[in-house]
Order: sequence, then C-alpha cells, then structure tokens
Amino acid sequence: MRSRQFPLLLALAAIVGVVTSAVAWGFLELIYQIEQGVYTHLPQELGFEGTPEWWSLPVLAIAGVVTAVAIVRLPGAGGHIPADGLNPEPTQPIELPGVILAALASIGLGAVVGPEAPLIALGGGLGFLAVRLLRRDAPPEIGTLLATASTFAALSFLFGSPVIAAVLLIEASGVGGPRLPLVLLPGLMAAGIGSMVSIGMGQWTGLGNTHITLGSLPLAEFARPDLVDFAWTIPLAAAIALGTLLIFRLAKEMVPRARSRPFLLLPIAGLAIAGLAIAFQETTDKTVSEVLFSGESALSGLVGGAGAWSLSALALVIAFKGLAYAISLGSFRGGPVFPALYLGSAAGLMAAHLPGFEATPAVAVGIGAATAAVLRLPLSAVVLALLLTSKAGLGTSPLIIVGVVVAYLTTLAAPGARESTAETRAGAAPAASPAATASR
Repeated sequence: MRSRQFPLLLALAAIVGVVTSAVAWGFLELIYQIEQGVYTHLPQELGFEGTPEWWSLPVLAIAGVVTAVAIVRLPGAGGHIPADGLNPEPTQPIELPGVILAALASIGLGAVVGPEAPLIALGGGLGFLAVRLLRRDAPPEIGTLLATASTFAALSFLFGSPVIAAVLLIEASGVGGPRLPLVLLPGLMAAGIGSMVSIGMGQWTGLGNTHITLGSLPLAEFARPDLVDFAWTIPLAAAIALGTLLIFRLAKEMVPRARSRPFLLLPIAGLAIAGLAIAFQETTDKTVSEVLFSGESALSGLVGGAGAWSLSALALVIAFKGLAYAISLGSFRGGPVFPALYLGSAAGLMAAHLPGFEATPAVAVGIGAATAAVLRLPLSAVVLALLLTSKAGLGTSPLIIVGVVVAYLTTLAAPGARESTAETRAGAAPAASPAATASR
C-alpha cells in the first residue's frame, strides 16, 4: 500500500467502478424491461385484456430452454448454481455471455431467483477484463483486486449502499488482518465513485432506479423492544431457519436431475413454477407475480399493504413461493438472497398476528433470520436487515441481532450443515488468496 503504484491502482479502481456501475444499471434495467415487456406489454399488443392467467406457462418454459442453452452451449455453465448459496468462483470474461443470458432468462422471465449472484459475476469479470485490456502481463493479484473492487461497485448499486457490499464480500471471502485494507480501499473507491452512476442515470436517461435498487421498507417506527418481542423472536427465527433448510434441501435434490437433461427438465421446471403461481392466484385474491420473480419489486407492496393480507394468504404465499424458490434454486441461474427476503418478510407478517408482537419487529427479524439462514454470514445478515428497516429506527436492532444469531445457530445445528458451511467457505477462498499474495 505504500508503493507508488497503489494510488494508481485506486484511480483505476475508481474508473472500473464507474464502468461497472453503469453496466450494473443497464443489466438491472434490462431485467425490469424484459419483465414489463413480456408480462404486461406483449399480452396487450397481442389483443388480450390484461395478462391471461396461463401466460406464465409458455414464458417460463421458454425461460427454461434459453437457460439450458446458456448452461450447455456457452462457457461457464451459465454461472454458479444458486442452490449452492452465494459463493461463486471468480468469473472469467469469457464466461460473462453465458452468465448474462442465463440471468436474463431466469430472472426476467419469472424464475424465483435474484440478481445479486449475476452481478457478482459481472463485476468480477469486468475487473479481470479491465486488467487484461490495460496490461496483459499484470500480476494475477492485481486482476483479483480490481475484480473485487468491481464487484463492490456492482453490489453497492444493487443494495444502494457501499457498506452492505463491503460487509458481504469481506465476510464471504474471509479477508482480514493486514490484507483487509488492501482489498477494502480499492473496493470502497470503486463503489463510492461508481455511486455517481445511480444518481446520474435517472437524469441522463429519464428512467428512475427505484424499481431496480433495494431501499428501506415502509415500516412503522419502532422505539424499543420488550420481553414479549424477545420471546417471539427466538421461535420465529428458528422456524425461518428450518424452513430455509428444507427449501435448500429440496433444491439440492433437484440439481443433479436438472443437470442430467437440461433441455427437457428446465422447461418442465419452468412449467412447475408457473403452475404454482397460477394455483396461488386461484386460491387467493392475489396475482401470480407474488410467487414469480425474485420478490424485491413486490417486497415494499407486501410490507406496506400488510393489512390486505389475511393469515391464510400469507401462509399460502410462503408455501407456493417456497416451492417455486426450491425449484428455481436447483435448476435456473441467479442469486438466492432476494426471494429469501420476501419469504422472511411474509413469515414476519404472519408472526405479527401473535399477541404483543408488532409487524415492524416481526418483519425485521424475518429478514435477518432468512438472510442468515441462506448466506450463513451473520454480520451481513444484520447489516442488510438494518438497512432495509432503517425507516423504523434503531429499535429493532437488538431483535435483529438475536434473530440472526438464533437462525445461524439453528442452521449450523442441522444435520450436514457443518460440512456444507465448510464447502461454502472453501468456495469463497480463491477470491481472498491473491490478495494475500499481494499483501506479501
């Protein structure tokens, strides 16, 4: 860090951050436009009054075919399998077309996966590409540092905060000690300078970014917890963790089956997801969009319109979306976090029917517990839950921390969880080892 080259590396990280943020904006905006075009505009152009109930069946079958093409025909197998969590190996530039195609088909056409994993892959690939374009003989650790900085910028754009991007990547990769500033400073520089893109893109293009970035949820202010809140937090967090473990167990059962015959089984998986969404609409007064998609665009509506959801409707959306989530995790491509946020919030709203447990702390605990159970990164879960519930004040923070700890320990206590966690950490290790080389 004291070398003359380090300021140059920071300047390069700032440039890469701007480019990556612009690409991330375009990627997320394209997903949104695909969703709107396919599910809203196209049916109208074909003469339908509104979107037919059966519409998602052919759309998700096509999504399965396109995702299978990306997995089988393009380098990189369409990116990492979301049932494995959020620890993809560093993505090389040659793998980006397959990752992008699979993500656009999966996320944009209605599979229950989120954009965070493709953005990590996109940021890492762009960082490696920048180094190769500037200097092919650059040391490998320089490429990894810029890839990490680029990923900071991409996740910062998605979450609307460099802090959660930094915490998530640092905790996932296990970087610490004297190596931490070496990775953290270029990353924060890329995320900070790149944040200008999120401010300027709306003005330059006339398109807003509220529909493609995650913001604070519309929750009532919550001053401080009492003993009743803590009493309900512990079983709620444990129940969410157990439900998440069941979903991921089902997803992992699907992975080898989907891998064996992707051109047949991925379209069938798409039809199953669509069928679950249609069945949910038939049994409630809600729409298929509550089951389809990653859930971040519907999250504010779910929480803000909690009064319009009956206890039975909440239970049904958890059941139907949970099954669609498991199928998507084991077959399509994307990230596992955003659907978990939706399901955790729905579980929190169900728990808000318990005596003495208000909706704001229940939703906050649900988000934190679901994130901890999916990522097995407790600090990231706490920070993300605090970010999403910031409008309610800091009164929920003790409950979030307790809920995250309970969910994390429940996840670790499950059979086979320790081995799975060790594999997850091992998958993240390659991203940190070049930084260690650089620090030496």
